[in-house]
Amino acid sequence: MVRHARTPAAVLFDRDATLIVDVPYNGDPDLVTLMPTASEAVAAVREAGLPTGIVSNQSGIARGLITAAQAEAVNARTSELLGGFDAVRYCPHGPDDGCACRKPRPGMVLDAAAALGVDPADVVVIGDIGADVAAAHAAGARGVLVPTPVTRHEEVEAAGAVATDLLAAVRLALAGGAA
Repeated sequence: MVRHARTPAAVLFDRDATLIVDVPYNGDPDLVTLMPTASEAVAAVREAGLPTGIVSNQSGIARGLITAAQAEAVNARTSELLGGFDAVRYCPHGPDDGCACRKPRPGMVLDAAAALGVDPADVVVIGDIGADVAAAHAAGARGVLVPTPVTRHEEVEAAGAVATDLLAAVRLALAGGAA
């Protein structure tokens, strides 16, 4: 299938290791540190007049390592540092719970697109692992992978669009280059 380049109607970001430095099962908003270029990347999406969102797996809730209130506090701190988001969705389930929302399943992407009033086909999801891109594709959206040292080689190889950092990912998405 050939996809034609087009500007997205919204951009959704993974949270951990994409917008903020990954602190495993972080429930402490004081530990939130932005990833390099995160401020510039989110600002570029806003300057393009597009809504933004967060879609994040938070299995620490299901594992009993953090509470939903703690996950929401970290989301709130992330939003505070980056100027707010139009939609924030997180999956509180564990990997074996079989929910529809946990990435690589499409639930959070579909729900965020609906909340933003945009067609999922006009959404770009930016994340650091293959599950982020797979969730985008499962929802009919496009994805851009921003690899980190923990991103597996096969995830990079399978991604249709890869960027060196978050700002480069946003520029690619805004230019219609997401896959």
